[in-house]
Amino acid sequence: MNHFDVAIVGAGLSGIGTAYHLQERCPGKTYVILEARDRIGGTWDLFRYPGIRSDSDMHTLGFSFKPWVEAKSIADGPSILKYVQDTAEENRIRQNIRFGRKVTRADWSSEDATWTVTTQSADGADEERFTCNFLSMCAGYYSYEQPFDAKLPEIDSFGGQVVHPQFWPEALDYSGKRVVVIGSGATAMTLVPSMADTAGHVTMVQRSPTYVASRPWEDKIANTLRKWLPDRWAYAITRLKNVQMQRFIYNRTRTNPEKVREALLGVARKKLGEDYVAEHFTPRYDPWDQRLCLIPDGDLFKSINDGKASVETGNIERITPEGVLMESGELVPADIIVTATGLNLVVLGGAEFSVDGQTVNFPETFTYKGMMYSGVPNMVQTFGYINASWTLRADLTAEYICRLINRMDELDKPVVVPELTEADRNMTARPWIDDFSAGYMQRVMHLFPKQGDHAPWLNTQDFAADKKMVRRAPLEDGRLTFADRQPASEQKAVSAG
Repeated sequence: MNHFDVAIVGAGLSGIGTAYHLQERCPGKTYVILEARDRIGGTWDLFRYPGIRSDSDMHTLGFSFKPWVEAKSIADGPSILKYVQDTAEENRIRQNIRFGRKVTRADWSSEDATWTVTTQSADGADEERFTCNFLSMCAGYYSYEQPFDAKLPEIDSFGGQVVHPQFWPEALDYSGKRVVVIGSGATAMTLVPSMADTAGHVTMVQRSPTYVASRPWEDKIANTLRKWLPDRWAYAITRLKNVQMQRFIYNRTRTNPEKVREALLGVARKKLGEDYVAEHFTPRYDPWDQRLCLIPDGDLFKSINDGKASVETGNIERITPEGVLMESGELVPADIIVTATGLNLVVLGGAEFSVDGQTVNFPETFTYKGMMYSGVPNMVQTFGYINASWTLRADLTAEYICRLINRMDELDKPVVVPELTEADRNMTARPWIDDFSAGYMQRVMHLFPKQGDHAPWLNTQDFAADKKMVRRAPLEDGRLTFADRQPASEQKAVSAG
C-alpha cells in the first residue's frame, strides 16, 4: 500500500498542470500521478492520425505558467505532446508518475479520511492499491479503449481496410488510394486535407453539415509581441486577447446567432461558391449549438478547390464491398474507410466510486462549481470547456484544489464535502452540459451529475463566470463543509441528491 497526500489520475494536460500547481502552492504535500498508459500526454499521445492538431489556439490551450513560444498558434499533435513532456521534465514531475496503473475504483472511508484507489495493469493481471487524503481526477472525458461505434450497416462486407482515428495503424499506406472519411467533426476535417495531398482522392461523407471557421496557423500579434517583450509578457497578453475574443464570439452566437451564421457561411461561400456551401456547409442548427470546426488557413477549402477532396452529404444506406452506398443511390467508391464517427464519453475515467461502502450514483449527485459532487468528500474532477480551451478550466481547477487543501490544513480539518442545504433540495435539476446538442454529449448526459439553477451548483462553461465563482469566491459558502474524521459508529448514509 502506498500513501500520498494527493493522488492525481491521468498524466495528460490536466494531470501535469495539476501536479505543477501542487508543487508551487502546496510544496509540503506528497503526490502521485496514476497513468493507465505507459507514456505522458493523454490525448496528444494516444491519437496518431495524419494532421492531428488542436482546434484551440495554444495561447489558451497552453498552461498559464508555461508560455507557448512556437510560431504556430494552431499546433500539431507532436508539438503539443512535446510541450506537455517538456513541462513534466522541467518541473521534475515525471518522477512522480506511476505508469501502467489504470484506476478501476476508489473507495472513501470517513473513519480514516482517506481514499483507497485500486489500479490494474494494462492486462488486468496486476492489481495495486494506493491511499490518499485527496483525489484529483484528471482522466479526461472519453474512453481510450472503445470509441463510439456508429454501427454502419454491413461494414463487415467492405473489401478494403476500415480504420478508426483512435487506433491509427502506424504503417497505413494510403498513397494514391480512394479514401472515404465518415464524419463531419473536428477529426474528419483534420484528416481530409491532411490525407488529400497523398491519397488519390478523399471524400468526406457526412449525414449533415457542420459550421466551419477558418483561422491562420500563426497569430501575428503573438509573434510580434515576442520580438519586443519577454516571453511571459507576450504570452499573457496574447492569452488575454484570445480569451476575450473567444468569449465575444461565443456570446454573439447566443445573442445574435443569425449574424454569426451569415459571417461563417459568407467566408465559406467566397471559397467554395453558393451552391456547394448550401448543400454541404449549411447546418440546420445555430453556431455553437454544437462545436465549430476550425480549419487552419482554409486548408479544407483548398483541398476541395484543388479537386483532391470532396464532400458527400446524406444518409448512408449501407457499406458495400466497393465503398459507401448513399440513400440517394450514389456509390462513393473507396479503398480505405475511416470511421471518424466520434468518441464514447465516460464519467471519471470509467472508475467505480463508493463512500463508506455505498456506491456513488453520479446521476443522482449535483455538481459543485463544475468540479465536486454533492456528498462526495475530498475529490475534485477536472473537466474543461466545450466552448473554449480545455486548459483554461483545468488551470482554474488546479488552483482551487490547492486553495482547498491549504484551507483544510489551516482549519486542521481532514475532510471537505459539498452538501445540499434544505433550500437547495428543491432546485431544478439540469443537464451537466446544457444548451449543447452535439450527439457525443447527448448520448451520455444521463450518466453525468446534474447541475442546479443557482450557484454554486452550476457547471457554467463560462470562463469569466468561473473566475468569480472558483477563483475569487470564499471557500466557506454554506455548502462546503470542513469536518473531522467520522468514527464508524457515527457514519450515516450519504445521499448525493
